[in-house]
Amino acid sequence: MKKFKYIIICSCLGFASLMTGCEKFLDKPLENQQRSEEINYSNLALMYAPVSGVYRAASDDNLVHWIDLTIRCMRDDDYLQAAPNANDNPELMAIKNFQRDVTIQSYWGLNQSWISYYSLAITANNALMELELFAANIPAANMEDAALNRQYQAEVRFLRAYAHLMASRLFGDVPILSDSGDIARLTTIGKSTAAEVRQFIISEMDACIQDLEDARPNQSKHVGAVTRYSALLLKAKAAADLAGNDNASPYWDQVLDATNEIIASNKFSLFPDFYQLFKLPGKLSNESLFELQYSDFGLPVGDIVRPGVDWGTFFRWQGPAGDQRGSAISGAGWIPPSQNIVDFLTNRNDTTRLRTTILDCGINGDPATFKLTPSGDRVYGNTFGIKHFNGKAYLPVNQMTEGRLEYGANNNVRILRYADALLLNAEAKVRKGQNGDEPFRLVRERAGMPAIAGVTLDQILDERRAEFACEWWGERFNDLVRTGRAQQVFGARFIPGQSEYVPIPQTQIDANSNFR
Repeated sequence: MKKFKYIIICSCLGFASLMTGCEKFLDKPLENQQRSEEINYSNLALMYAPVSGVYRAASDDNLVHWIDLTIRCMRDDDYLQAAPNANDNPELMAIKNFQRDVTIQSYWGLNQSWISYYSLAITANNALMELELFAANIPAANMEDAALNRQYQAEVRFLRAYAHLMASRLFGDVPILSDSGDIARLTTIGKSTAAEVRQFIISEMDACIQDLEDARPNQSKHVGAVTRYSALLLKAKAAADLAGNDNASPYWDQVLDATNEIIASNKFSLFPDFYQLFKLPGKLSNESLFELQYSDFGLPVGDIVRPGVDWGTFFRWQGPAGDQRGSAISGAGWIPPSQNIVDFLTNRNDTTRLRTTILDCGINGDPATFKLTPSGDRVYGNTFGIKHFNGKAYLPVNQMTEGRLEYGANNNVRILRYADALLLNAEAKVRKGQNGDEPFRLVRERAGMPAIAGVTLDQILDERRAEFACEWWGERFNDLVRTGRAQQVFGARFIPGQSEYVPIPQTQIDANSNFR
C-alpha cells in the first residue's frame, strides 16, 4: 500500500505551493463517494478508482474554472465583454484587446488557468502510476483485467492530452508533462513548441485508440467515459491545428482518416433538436464524444456534483445577471454574447441556432422589455444594459429537479460533439479537392438550414462559427488563428506572431526561467 503526494509549482499564493488537488486519486469518484488514501493494489475491484478521480478532477475545476472559462472566451468576437459591468476586471478586457504587458503577465487569472491545466496533467500522471501498481498485481493469465487496465490507462492519457491541448491553445509553447518524473523537474523543464504539443497529442491518441472501448461514450461500461472515437476526434483537432491553412499539409490526411473512421462506425448521429441538445434531453446523446458529467441525483436536497466551486459554478457564471425576482434562471451574468454573433446568426436566417445560443433579456428592469425563453421562462433583465446571455448554458425551470435552485445544476458540459467531426471531415475533404457536401449537409439540416452544393472552405468555417458559437472552448478564436484569418477579423490590434497566445504567467517564469 502507498499513497502519493505531489507538488505543482506556483499556486496563486506563491512559489512551490502544495496542491492538494494533485492527489485526485483521493478525490470524489463519479458516484460521489470519498475514497480512502490507502489502497490495496492487489484488489483489482478498486482499479477504476484512480480513473474516476481524474474524471472528477477534470469536472471540478481543472477544465471549468470560472476565470479560465472567461479568459478563453474573451478572445472570441462572439463575446461582448467579461463581466456585466465592463469596468470589472480590466485585465480581462486587456486580454480581449490582445495586450501583452507586465500587468497581464502578472494577472492572477492567467496563473489560475495554468494551474488548472497542469493540475489535471499531474493528476493523470498520478493515476497512471496507480494503474501500473494495479497492473503489477494482475496474473499473466488474466487477460481480461490486463486489457481493462490498458483501457483505463488510455482514458487517463486522453484527459492528460486534452489538458495539454487547452494549455497550448491558450499559452502557445508550454511544457509537456508526460511522466511522473516531470514533476520533480518543474523548476528546470523546458517548453515544447505548440507544434510539438500537437504532435504529442496525436502520438498519444494513436497509442491509446486500440485500447479504448469501441463504443459511443453513452454505451461505455462506465457511462460517459471516453472511447476510441473520443480519441479519434481529439487527434483530428490536433492535426487540424498543425495543418493550419496549408491545403497540401499531410496533416489533413490525418484529419480525414480520423473523422472518416468516426463517421464510418455508424455509431453516432446528430441529436435532432439543436435547442434541446444543450439541455437535459441532450445529456450523453448519440452526438456526444466527450462531456463532463454532473448530477443532483434527482433529489431536491442533499449531495450535488456540479461544475465549479461556490458562486463560480459553470452554468450560474453565465446565467442572467440582475434582479430575476426569485427565478432560478439567474446568475452572475459574465461573458455575455456579442451583438456581432447575434447579427451573424440573424443575417444567415439561422433561427434555430439563434434561439439556442442567445438568451434575450429585458433591459434595466423595464417591464416592456422582459423576455420569454422558448421554454417559457421569463428573463427580467439587468441594470448593466446587457441584452443577451448565453443560451447554451440555460436550463429551463421545467427541466430542473424540483427543489433545486442552482442554475443548470443537473446538466452536463458538452466538450466534443459529432458535429465537430462532421465539419472537420468536410473541411479536410474540401482542402484536399474532394466534395464535402454530405457531412456539411447533415449539420445544416439539423439546424433547419438549406443544403448548399459545392460547399467552399469559407462556408464551412462560417458553419463552424454558427454551430459552436458560445460553447466556451474557444473554437471560434482557434479557427481564426489556425486559418490565418484573425487579423482580418480583429484588425490592427491583432498582431500575427504575437496575439495568438496570452503570456505565460510571471509567477511560473519566476519559478522556471525556461518559461521566458
